Amino acid sequence: MPPEGIHSWGTRYIGAMAKAAPLPRAQVLSSHEAYRGPLFHVTTDEVLEPTGVRVRRDIVRHSGSVVVLAVDDSSPVPRVLVEKQYRHAAGRFLYELPAGRIDEGEADVQAARRELLEETGYTARRWKRILRFWASPGFVAEAMSLYLARELRRGRATPEDDEVIEIKLIPLERAVAMVMNGTIQDAKTIAGVLWLALHERRRPRRPR
Repeated sequence: MPPEGIHSWGTRYIGAMAKAAPLPRAQVLSSHEAYRGPLFHVTTDEVLEPTGVRVRRDIVRHSGSVVVLAVDDSSPVPRVLVEKQYRHAAGRFLYELPAGRIDEGEADVQAARRELLEETGYTARRWKRILRFWASPGFVAEAMSLYLARELRRGRATPEDDEVIEIKLIPLERAVAMVMNGTIQDAKTIAGVLWLALHERRRPRRPR
């Protein structure tokens, strides 16, 4: 559990930030496209930042992604749906929550439903966005929306030709242990698993 008082302190801090004046934004002095691919493009920007620093920034531009924290509640202990697949950029197999790019004109929750079905074959009756964060804001303009999906139903997956995915339902306690011992190394998955662990700790106990 968080140290005593940290939750109330965080609530006061966020409230104060909300009342503060909006922060100044950077001024883009020039921008040109350095690369364009099927999933993202790269721009080279000359920027005058709010601090007064003039700097060049190479930015990976991305339409945004969704992440699905799919939870099976059919057993006494919640289980998290994860995928194991090879990631060339990391040079290894990774355990990950289902995730994918938001298509043009697609709502976030629609993309989440589509990705869950395509990659795992599962659908869910209950959906809720629980987090929104930046994957690597130093140079990647990719926002991620994390959705909690519950009341799962299994179906047939239809992954892309280059997606070789092994699906696992992992008890939450084990998933947390995998985060803490370094078995799970994917950032979005770490965020989802630890959010769920804290959320479940605060939920009223279900009768058995």
